[in-house]
Amino acid sequence: MPRDKTRALAIADELERLYPEVRCELDHDGPFQLLVATILSAQCTDKRVNLVTPALFARFPDAKAMAAAPVLELEGLIRSTGFYHNKAKSILGASRLLDERFAGLVPQTMDELLTLPGVARKTANVILGSAFGLNEGIAVDTHVIRLSGRLQLTRHVEPVKIESDLCALFPRERWTRIGHQIIWHGRRVCDARAPRCAECTLLPLCPTGTKAVKTRPAGATGRKAATQPKRASMRAR
Repeated sequence: MPRDKTRALAIADELERLYPEVRCELDHDGPFQLLVATILSAQCTDKRVNLVTPALFARFPDAKAMAAAPVLELEGLIRSTGFYHNKAKSILGASRLLDERFAGLVPQTMDELLTLPGVARKTANVILGSAFGLNEGIAVDTHVIRLSGRLQLTRHVEPVKIESDLCALFPRERWTRIGHQIIWHGRRVCDARAPRCAECTLLPLCPTGTKAVKTRPAGATGRKAATQPKRASMRAR
């Protein structure tokens, strides 16, 4: 087995040990709610989305109801997630297409999901993996971009290329879980600005963290030790 793949599998095994209970942290009841929540999560925290969606889904629980939502009311309900004009447009467009073309049901293929307004590969992978248990790819968000760079699992910064590299390293049956586990680790340990490298159990497998710890001045805390890869575009959802 190639050395890079061996190291990647060791990373996956450690993440599984750390986060055996991993799940999508967007609260939802069914594929449609996950679709809407994932659209809302663009450039917004899951915590904020989870504060918004209970009232949203109480008012518009399914695609048919959401498709008929008054745009100003919808915008008011989702305003705090940011970019609410564009998100409302995507949610309304996706809901109307679901109602008209898919009998109100979220489709279970990548090609069909990508026809929905507001849905790119990241969102489609989240829905397929977390709503349907289908490992069609790895959802690449800002945490996955950051950690895959720090762990040197990829040299790319474009989400589609990162996804391709990660899928080549990890077994297909682990794609959904590894994506969530990388996100959990990014939120809990490998922070964007203050990674806790010295506390990280992935340190022996992380070239960036190992170098940062070795070069840290005596007495330094190391809270800002690791460097970040070049920031990738966040346009892909």
